[in-house]
Amino acid sequence: MVNLNKYRKKNIALVGLMGSGKTVLGKKLAKSQNLKFYDSDKTIENITKLTINDIFSKYGENYFRKIEKEVAVDLLKKNNSIISLGGGSILDSNVRKYIKKNSFSVYLKVDLDTLTERLKNSKKRPLLTNVDIKKKLIELYEERKNFYNESDLIIQNNNNVNE
Repeated sequence: MVNLNKYRKKNIALVGLMGSGKTVLGKKLAKSQNLKFYDSDKTIENITKLTINDIFSKYGENYFRKIEKEVAVDLLKKNNSIISLGGGSILDSNVRKYIKKNSFSVYLKVDLDTLTERLKNSKKRPLLTNVDIKKKLIELYEERKNFYNESDLIIQNNNNVNE
């Protein structure tokens, strides 16, 4: 059992680029540790009654980021939970503040070639629509890596979920 009190934290926050395994591993970890699981993207979809793709196409990325920030901060205030944060939520200073304050953060780091392979057929990633996927992932990684690398724990996650 994970002892969050040992670290003086309320939750475990999973961060990383899309396709890094935050949701899949988060669900497994929450179940094995008898903790609640929250996925910020799924929460956004439940609140707005729209898919992430629909939010991007109808309202744009800035609107999505505003909702993402609000949802992430609300989730990070919970207790005894595993929280899968959207890959870009780490860019917001308020989200980072709540991660540091309340959560033991885990960065799921994946080689860009592996991520490219995982995401090459994805239709649910608006930032990867009609672009060179690897080039876009490199751009996103460069923009976010310093924040990801501030995590309490970095796990290389290039293998399949069972490994």
